[in-house]
Amino acid sequence: MIKEDETGILSGMVTGGEGSMDSFKYDFISIMDRRGRDAYAVDGVGKNRWQIEPQPPKNGFDFIPMWVADMNFPTCPAVTDAIIERAKHPAFGYFEISDEYYESIIRWRQSSPSDGAGIIPHRDLQREHIGYENGVHGFVTSAVRVLTRPGESILLHSPNYVGFRSDTWAQGRKCEFSPLKMDAQGIWRMDLDDMARRIEENDIHVMIFCSPQNPSGRVWERSELEAMMEMLEAHSVDVICDEIWADLTFEGHPHTPLQDVSPYAREHVLAAYAPSKTFNIAGLIGSYHIIYNDELRKQVTEQGSLTNYNEINVLSMHALTGGYSETGREWLNELNRTLEGNGTFALDYIRQNLPGIKAAKPQGTYMMWLDLAEYLETSGKSLDEVLHAGWDVGVGWQSGVLFEGPTHIRLNLASPLSRIQEAFRRMKEYVFI
Repeated sequence: MIKEDETGILSGMVTGGEGSMDSFKYDFISIMDRRGRDAYAVDGVGKNRWQIEPQPPKNGFDFIPMWVADMNFPTCPAVTDAIIERAKHPAFGYFEISDEYYESIIRWRQSSPSDGAGIIPHRDLQREHIGYENGVHGFVTSAVRVLTRPGESILLHSPNYVGFRSDTWAQGRKCEFSPLKMDAQGIWRMDLDDMARRIEENDIHVMIFCSPQNPSGRVWERSELEAMMEMLEAHSVDVICDEIWADLTFEGHPHTPLQDVSPYAREHVLAAYAPSKTFNIAGLIGSYHIIYNDELRKQVTEQGSLTNYNEINVLSMHALTGGYSETGREWLNELNRTLEGNGTFALDYIRQNLPGIKAAKPQGTYMMWLDLAEYLETSGKSLDEVLHAGWDVGVGWQSGVLFEGPTHIRLNLASPLSRIQEAFRRMKEYVFI
């Protein structure tokens, strides 16, 4: 029997999967009903904001949200506990950012898994290096304005998160895309020669870089980052680095902060972080930047303050300090095991049941990047036809065209395994036929 409690979580739908979750302390199995709870991933269906199939699923199919980049898991209890405890005090007037806010960020970032034993990420991180941002988009916009002039080109990879293209265009700048390439082992790689050529031909001095990479799920190795920064240093290129997925990495694939790989990177990389992806709290608003270069930090902070609206919310502040705790780390470890298991299931299922579909196993994040080129050619179908067929049976996925992938689909795997299994069953039975 399936029962719904007062939080909207459905219990009773439990499946097996990649390893046993019997030893888990936190619940990543029960299905959370998000309908009518302000979730765009569910209640936004049919509003056509992201060029998706505008109609709800056909009769007989419930909806499985696999498009918007948030999770279908409850947040860490330490987050809600911190918010509830603060809400018990019935005054929400003007306030200052607490010392604990900065101390929590420093502890969390320095205790994150690093790229090697004994290496402490952000070893010298201090309070003055950290600045609040309402969101990564605002940070990127501010940094673009500081580092470039209208009409200039900015280097990005393809595929790439659609928002960074929009952020660039909105400031009157141009995008120059360097394609990632899958190697013989099925791992996405940067093409440094292609990047260098595009930098030289387009007189580029700024790159927007995503680490870990959305939508491919690639977690860059330290040696790759060192080689990239060596090339960028030779061309005097600054980097706006999105590291909001830094906490969501899987076994054997630790995140290396880009600012840690060289002296040049420390002074020429402007990095964005947030608890939003880690704890599924994007709706609370709240990110932060880490900038070691004093002059660049001053300029970006001044740019961000021009609207007089880049200010932290008191409950968002407590959500961060609650999440960035020992309990938060324990919860995150279980989350990452869950996400890695989902990715393993998805890749195995694709290889065994969906011929013509190519994908790489995610090393982090909860996104999977599907390449349908072979399937579309052999089936004679268009990407839109496949997308619509999925939406018809409740598989809510996202066109890769938005992310510079002409034959691709972006898929969100951050749901209970039973939902992922059901989504792929529907793909096999009703879509890829």
